[in-house]
Amino acid sequence: MTVALPRPGGPADQWCQARRWYEHELGWPTSGAAPLELLTGFRFDVLDLPLDAGSAVLGRPVRTGPVALDVRTRRVWFLVAAGSADELPELLDWLEWGAVPLDLAVLGQGGRIAAPVPVGPGHGRLGALGPGKPDKPGRAVWVRPPAPGSPGGGVEPSLPVTGLGGEGDAPDLARLVGAAATEVHRARLLRARRARSQGPAEDQPLAFSYASRMSAGTRPRSLTL
Repeated sequence: MTVALPRPGGPADQWCQARRWYEHELGWPTSGAAPLELLTGFRFDVLDLPLDAGSAVLGRPVRTGPVALDVRTRRVWFLVAAGSADELPELLDWLEWGAVPLDLAVLGQGGRIAAPVPVGPGHGRLGALGPGKPDKPGRAVWVRPPAPGSPGGGVEPSLPVTGLGGEGDAPDLARLVGAAATEVHRARLLRARRARSQGPAEDQPLAFSYASRMSAGTRPRSLTL
């Protein structure tokens, strides 16, 4: 029986290149074919924020690991150390954000994200899967790409971990989550303010609750990161 091989440079070949990049260059498990997906909870977890809040976090002097953008859903994905998903609720409570509604999600064991366009040797800035077309439905792209190297060796040390100051050279997960919670809360207040711009701000006192003062950087010194 004759098996038709994918045309070099065609979609199937491009997805194969992407799978090789993720699995062999980075050591990350993948799933599916087109679209390719990255499995969370093994080498990394994902902190998921809306685009406006995620952009604000990227503008802060907070160290992050790799960061990707899901263009279709307009969500920003911050890669954090595996196991962070289990620690997030307690960490939010410790940061005194636990009682505040936040559009902040985390993907851990059993989760998956669309594989962003590869970045690295042979892929170019936006990779071989369609450079110049990051707005294709379902397309995810790297905003701060992972550093290729030996499997895991060039990426995991750059992922935020729990603990003030991180571990070794790793970014601090508490600082990242604190910044993310602040910007998610601020973005929600700004959206609500715009929606109420023609009417009375009935919920305004709640907008400047203790948690909101924390987001403005006026938290007690004992809790300041």
